[in-house]
Amino acid sequence: MTKSGGKWFRVTAFGLPLALIGGGIVVAQIEGPKRGIAPIASTGDFEVTGVSVNVTGKNAFEARQKGWEEAQRLAWAALWRKTHGSAGSTLSDSTLDGIVSAIVVQEEQIGPRRYVAKLGVLFDRARAGQLLGVSGVQRRSAPLLLLPITQSAGAPTLFEQRTSWQRSWAKYRTADSTIDYVRPSGAGGESLLLNAGQIDRRSRIWWRTILDQFGAADVIIPIARIERQWPGGPVIGRFSARYGPDNKFLGSFTLRTGSSAGIPAMMDQAVVRMDQLFQTALAAGRLRADASLVLEEDIVEQEELETEQEETPVEGAADPQLDPPDTPSLDDVVRSIVPENGQPNPPPTPPVQPPRQ
Repeated sequence: MTKSGGKWFRVTAFGLPLALIGGGIVVAQIEGPKRGIAPIASTGDFEVTGVSVNVTGKNAFEARQKGWEEAQRLAWAALWRKTHGSAGSTLSDSTLDGIVSAIVVQEEQIGPRRYVAKLGVLFDRARAGQLLGVSGVQRRSAPLLLLPITQSAGAPTLFEQRTSWQRSWAKYRTADSTIDYVRPSGAGGESLLLNAGQIDRRSRIWWRTILDQFGAADVIIPIARIERQWPGGPVIGRFSARYGPDNKFLGSFTLRTGSSAGIPAMMDQAVVRMDQLFQTALAAGRLRADASLVLEEDIVEQEELETEQEETPVEGAADPQLDPPDTPSLDDVVRSIVPENGQPNPPPTPPVQPPRQ
């Protein structure tokens, strides 16, 4: 093997492991731990959450059935009060079965003859809206990309790993909100593109590229900072709302729970308050889409234009471009200096000045 061939072999043998290691790092960053929580479908159904029931029956199945029917009646009464501000007429169980689209189990305890639970009830907007006398169309904001950031132990996290803050936003039903949320799941390569350091970027070109991929017009950033007093002790959550590529501040609030077990419930409550904060900012005109993210600024180049004055030709005058003036030849110049007889012309006699008197 030649000297050059041996050198090429050593470089290849050294570079191949590095390439394999680099490829493994990229794959590990994309796959890594379990990340990405797909948001639930944001349908237009009416939702009533936190309906508590405590009923008994002949067996566990009958107790659960009675509990769900009781939840439907309580939820309809709560929805009527929310819509009209007063108690309304009751509906039969068969009518409620026709307008209820789903039952969401939040907490549940099933005994041999007892059923204790906290449920959520979803009413179909088309059918329930006719009975409520409300329209299903409402004015909403422009599509806004949602980036829920969690700060715990001094480390900000977005989609690098699953968090309670991201899970609460993923399962939150946004149908009744005036904010049009665009909620990425964070799976696959989204965790590399969208990270906590993204909020410090100010480049409109970079933001416009990201927003175009998700079909959004601007970005909103709800931040949750978790502070644990001591292991197993109370947990304080400090929440702030920001928006736009310039990371503008909208508002903040603080919640508290007795232990780490209450963090998911605290996050669910914080999402509701955060949504109300965003809606209030939208109604007040503070949550406006940045025009620089939608339209590029027009660049006008100022050019200096030379103004030329047009000259009006005079009748009978020669056009200098068509009839150029006669130029004396070399012979004419020499003849004016030396005449044909070979004697130079005498110098001109100066004029005689009269004497002064």
